[in-house]
Parts: sequence; C-alpha cells; structure tokens
Amino acid sequence: MRSSGSPRAARRRAVVRTAAAALSLATAATLAGCASADTTPQSSSATAAFKPVAQKDGSQITVWADSTRLPSVQAYQKAHPDAKLKIVTYDGGADGSTYLQSKVQLFDRTGSGWPDVVFGTPTDVTWASQPGKAGGKPFAAPLDDKLVPRSVLDGFAQGSLSSCEFGGHTYCLRNDIAQVVLWYNKPLMDKWGYKVPSTWEEYEAIGKKVAKEHPGYLVGSVGDTNSHESYLWSGQCPAFSLVKPDTLRTDLQDPHCTRTAKLLDDLIDAKAVTTKGFFSQGFAKDSGDKVLMAYGPSWYGQYLFKAAFKTPAKKIAAAPPLTWEGESTVSTGNVGGGVWMVSSHSANLKASTDLATWLTTSDANQATAPTYPAYTKAAGAWLANPANSGYFANDVSDAFQKAAGAVWTGWSNTRFSDSTAWSSIVLPALTAGKSLTATLPAWQEEIGNEAKAQGYKVVNK
Repeated sequence: MRSSGSPRAARRRAVVRTAAAALSLATAATLAGCASADTTPQSSSATAAFKPVAQKDGSQITVWADSTRLPSVQAYQKAHPDAKLKIVTYDGGADGSTYLQSKVQLFDRTGSGWPDVVFGTPTDVTWASQPGKAGGKPFAAPLDDKLVPRSVLDGFAQGSLSSCEFGGHTYCLRNDIAQVVLWYNKPLMDKWGYKVPSTWEEYEAIGKKVAKEHPGYLVGSVGDTNSHESYLWSGQCPAFSLVKPDTLRTDLQDPHCTRTAKLLDDLIDAKAVTTKGFFSQGFAKDSGDKVLMAYGPSWYGQYLFKAAFKTPAKKIAAAPPLTWEGESTVSTGNVGGGVWMVSSHSANLKASTDLATWLTTSDANQATAPTYPAYTKAAGAWLANPANSGYFANDVSDAFQKAAGAVWTGWSNTRFSDSTAWSSIVLPALTAGKSLTATLPAWQEEIGNEAKAQGYKVVNK
C-alpha cells in the first residue's frame, strides 16, 4: 500500500484479466450481480438507524484506490483544490484479495485507522455492510440514509446498485458495469452473408454453419475464468442465487442451466466454440483473427479485440444481448465492475460522500473512464467520447445501453468468488474433453462446498 499525492500514469486493473494487464477490471469479476430475492437480514444491527461519529467538517479524508482509479481521485483533487485528501493506493480487491477486509478487522480491534472512502468490488460489500465479528457498526455507511439523494441513486442503471443493497439500505455506489453483449466481426459477417443473430437459436445455427463453411473460425469461448458469467448468467441459470441472506440456491439442473449447457456442448462439438480461453497464453497470436463472434462484456471491444487481438479499427461491432425464441424478457450477465464505499467511521461524511458521488456520476470523470459507467447520464458522456467509440464498426450505444439495464439480478453477490469452482472443476473437465452438461453436478457440488465454508446454508431447488 502506498500513499500518493502527485499524478502518475495508471494502467487499467479492471475486470480485464487479460494478457496481463487489461483484464483487471474483472478483479471485479469476482463480482457478481445481486440477489433478486429478499436478502434483508432477519436480525442485524446493520438495519438499525445510522449514527455518524462526531463530524469535523473541513478535516482531511483518507482515500484508498487502486492504480486504475488513482487518476480519477487526483482529478477530483485538481477540480476541488480546497479538498483535503490523503490518497493511498492498494490492490482494490483485485483477484479476490482480502486485504481491505483484513485491514478493516484490524482497525475495528484498535478503534482507529479506517479510510474514509475506498474502492473495492461488490464482494467487499457483503462483509462491509454487516456488523464486524466483534459487533459494532458495519464498515460501510448506508448512503441512502441522508447522505446521497434518492434522485442520484435512481440515476444508476437498473439493477446496478443491487450488489450495494443489504438490509434495506444502499452501502456503495457502483463505479462501472460490464454488461454482456454480442460482439462480431462485421466485415466477415457481411462478406459471408451471415445475419447478426438476435436469439440463442440463431447464434447456435450460425456457429454450426461457420464450423462447416469456414473451419477454424469461432463464435465464442468457454475457457476463461469468467466465461460462465457471460453464458450461464445471461441464461438466468441459478448457480448463485441467494433466497435468504444466509441461504444460497445452486441448482444447475434447472432448465435455464441445462439448455445453455447443451447449446454450448453442441457448439464445442462442432468446434465453433473453443475450450481455450480468449486470454490464455498464445491464443491471441494463434487464433485471435479467427474470432467471428464473441459473447462477452462491454470491455471486450477495447481490451480483448483491440488490445489483446490487435484487430484493426472498424471491424468489430456490438449487438444487444440474445434472447431465447418465444421469450420476450432480455437478460444478460455482468463480468466485472467496481464500487466506492464511504466509511461509517468517517468524521467528514460530507466530503467523503461528495468524493464518492463525483467519482461515480460526474461526466467530467466518467467520460474518460476505462470502462462503462454505471450511472446512466455519465454513461451517455462515455459513449459520446470518440476514444470509447471510434474504434468500432458500428455505434455500440444501443447494444451497451440495452444490456446495461438488462443484467439479471438473480446471480447473487456472495462472500466467495463465483470463479473459483468454475476454474477448478469445469475448465479442467472441458479441457479433458468432458461435456459441460456432464460436469454440472460436480460444479454444483463444489459451489455448495464453498458456500458452506463461508457459512451459507445451501439448497438445490
């Protein structure tokens, strides 16, 4: 952890676990969406009225940010020269780090040291919104309790604050989202006479046609540590669904799971979907130019196609999320995104809240952000920035905006990463030639084991 006060170049950490750099966005891929069920604790001091500590307006606040968000905090300091900030860089919860939680537990024991504002992942909110083991107030302040106006909270994309909501209160502001869309190579699709699919059935049909007519070309990958968030989450598969605050439903035999698994198995068998990860070693060099379509997050455009695959400009386009034939509901997944929390221990809540609000909602900040803002108005400014849109072969605004409000909230944010079981159980099985359908029981069992280790009750129906 390092204190900082002067501007410095910062690389994106965000979910993009890419070829080494670009993929940290998804550190936040430990991220999850949020429960659609009632997750209000039955008994918790987190639901009690929030009582701030004695306030000292004008006092210095301490801000913890990852290296990617550091320039934003520095920009706030520049735009607000009277603000007194002590800026500290840390990993921001990257790759499931528990550094923040460990430090907060230490501060809880010593009674001092808490930062006023922190950047983290939605997984951090699962503990930060609850009283510590020794009792007392949660680390995160309930921002909806006279700190952030309801009009501001309502300005975030539908469902994007779900991961911030516990016990009837909102404990964080979403910085960015990574809504899943359909990416495709427009010149090749036009050349080969393929119509951009709007349904999963059309996607499968094109994939099988591509396999026969253009062997070696691909319409997707299931080989990355977050591939399940693109496909199974989009398919409304209840792999991580909190039905109560302490009860997780994981039912991979649900039809929403099995139909998606079968579709992927058929495309894997046809060699149209690869079990190699897009971000695996050597893939960009060997097969990056063979990706006709990819179902993945909004950051794929800049961090997969442009940065990793080095696909020339004006070739890659985006289409809205796919639906199943006969179903009108559009739902999609989310592969990353971070949050800002304000400490309940802050002696300057006014300054802390102002900073967190500016970082997440300001056009001046978010228009140049590395990834798609969760705040709807700021997202419009982001899309209007040529640096974020000029690379693409079409106007991605429609696809991004439709997907932003369609992220399925039934994939819940839990105290453990949703990627671990996928990586340890599913990916090795797929690599060994086993079908995804046949692997579902083992994946479900491992999810259940991880949930129980974290204190959850597990149900399968």
